[in-house]
Amino acid sequence: MAIALSLATFISTLLGGLFALYWRDRLHLIVGFSAGALLGVALFELIPESLELASAVGRQAVAGVIAVGFAGYMLLDRTVAPHGDKGPRTKKLWHRGVLGAASLAAHSFLDGFAIGLGFKVSAAVGAIDAAAVLAHDFSDGINTISVILRNKGDNRSAFRWLLIDAAAPVAGAASTLVLPIQQDILGLILALFAGSFLYLSASDLLPESYHDHPTGGTTAMTVLGLLAVYAAVRFASL
Repeated sequence: MAIALSLATFISTLLGGLFALYWRDRLHLIVGFSAGALLGVALFELIPESLELASAVGRQAVAGVIAVGFAGYMLLDRTVAPHGDKGPRTKKLWHRGVLGAASLAAHSFLDGFAIGLGFKVSAAVGAIDAAAVLAHDFSDGINTISVILRNKGDNRSAFRWLLIDAAAPVAGAASTLVLPIQQDILGLILALFAGSFLYLSASDLLPESYHDHPTGGTTAMTVLGLLAVYAAVRFASL
């Protein structure tokens, strides 16, 4: 059942990415939505889930790991492009896009892992986890495409990373058959991703969405992205 539901997440992610590719001429609006969606995933899903799963280690430890995720991603990002967008711009931006897309794919792997763990507890818990993942996977596909295209990747590269991100939950669910992991460790890993997503959204996607574009539409799309993820998480928890 876990594998079957993770295949549904593959389709949802793929559809979101294809939607973003089709509307790439409105990339600033899509990037604005992605900025809000990533913030929403971090604030409404990853941080609450990490606090619940890692309750044994304490809130302060979880908050520290979130900060490590933020600072660690910042260091990686600035190592890839130490002078911002100056110098060999396309190559540096492409590396930044790969970094962002890889972090999204790793998070999707953990989504699938959570589905598999949920079904080990009970069918009901697994179904709830799968519903939560399905609810935001469409925006995950949009986010993956946005990160690559925003950083000067072409359609072929964007689609390749979309396939990797879409397949990641399936691999994550399958891995629970052979890879045991403690609940608190999973919570800390989610906290690490929360910090990196906060940085990616605030420093890369959000400024780019309104750079050289009217702020009204992009701001509305960012708020829409936040609300979409909030609604999806709330719906999945019912």
